Amino acid sequence: MNEIEVITSAQNPKIKRLRLLQQKSSERRKCGLFVVEGRRELMHCIDAGFEIDTIFYCEQIGGLHVEVPDNVDVYSISPALYEKIAYRSGTEGIIAVVRSRETALSDLKLGKNPLVMVLESVEKPGNLGAVLRSADAVGIDAVIVCDPLTDIYNPNLIRSSIGAVFTVPTVVCSSEECIDWLRAHGMQILTAQLQDSQLYYDISMLKPTAIVMGTESTGLTDVWRKAADAHIRIPMLGKLDSLNVSVSAAILLYEALRQRTA
Repeated sequence: MNEIEVITSAQNPKIKRLRLLQQKSSERRKCGLFVVEGRRELMHCIDAGFEIDTIFYCEQIGGLHVEVPDNVDVYSISPALYEKIAYRSGTEGIIAVVRSRETALSDLKLGKNPLVMVLESVEKPGNLGAVLRSADAVGIDAVIVCDPLTDIYNPNLIRSSIGAVFTVPTVVCSSEECIDWLRAHGMQILTAQLQDSQLYYDISMLKPTAIVMGTESTGLTDVWRKAADAHIRIPMLGKLDSLNVSVSAAILLYEALRQRTA
């Protein structure tokens, strides 16, 4: 590793680039780079084989403490500067710029009896991050994000997933591409919706299954409702008619796990 330069100013061009990557999805797409904050998240990222471009660390807060390849630029930053650029405290004083990569449906390696979560037009990165945490916990084969309204390298998504975006195979594609792929792999499509639906625990998830969820505000589009093999719902006994999408996803994923391990 080369001699480490110390950066103390937020006006440093490298810090300005970092801030742009944190704030603008257009900049992330243009540069093919994204930002990972926190040692735990960065270790999951490295373990998943992502290529690290640059590391910024604060010795006084947490130090480097990761194996750094020779081709990675490393900069030491002051505590005051770290506080300015970090999204949250408690991230062990380390932030990295990472090269993004695209995973296609054809890249997915499914098990013998796959379970997949599909999310259509997800809006909030925090919700998608929380779904990815549940997906990791259940050990599903993939999360497929169709026609997203947020990008999967949004810093809020990475943070809320605690790095699960790197541990769970995640693909972005159109709904039509996803439906064709699911059918080609013989997977039943279960759409979560209130209309014309059965209680989720009355539907078998023992065979290859895709659980499909839409946004909290509008639900799923007709393309998914028509493609479904069955419509499922979570019972709602109060006055509200919807749960947070990440909570709903966790309930349905654990029902699939319960059925498959009973």
